Amino acid sequence: MQPSAAPDPVDLAHTHARPLHWLATATATAAVVALAGALTPRTAEAGSATAASAPAAPGPAAAPDAGTADYPIPCGGAPHRIAQRATGDLDGDGKPETIAVVHCEAGSGTPPAGLYVLTHGRGDTASARVVATLVDPREQRSVTGLAIRDGAVRATLLGYSSPDVPSCCPDEKEQVTWEWTGGAFVRSTGAAARGA
Repeated sequence: MQPSAAPDPVDLAHTHARPLHWLATATATAAVVALAGALTPRTAEAGSATAASAPAAPGPAAAPDAGTADYPIPCGGAPHRIAQRATGDLDGDGKPETIAVVHCEAGSGTPPAGLYVLTHGRGDTASARVVATLVDPREQRSVTGLAIRDGAVRATLLGYSSPDVPSCCPDEKEQVTWEWTGGAFVRSTGAAARGA
């Protein structure tokens, strides 16, 4: 007869857990966890508190809202329309400006446009304000292809060679660039504007 591989039940008496055994185990585990928490370096705790209380890094500033500005465009009581807009830092101060092409609403033809530079108004809720007029509507020009590249305003101006040219069909085209130089926007045209 082969001996049984199972241990004698009398030998396993010490493996039966009693309530006192579980209480002792739970108390010992709690003591180890508390001791581990007490021995944790304070630098980790201070670092997380500092990160939580530090103000968030400011994001990029929002550009002025072209829809809030009061434009110096004479529309004779008719509404005006913002045809194009672009944003970018034109004067190198780290805050974006907005450039807006604005014209009066016209029933037909190509209405002359104004090209305006906007900055934030004074105060948190103030409207954007016009600080420069790059193209005056009295010049009888249309503005297309508006862009800001490398801190310069670029656009194509369409115009008329004579009063006999129909307003629907401008017959002159000029590439123009404006750059902030010496406290003012300096305009260049033609080949100089294309190369800028």
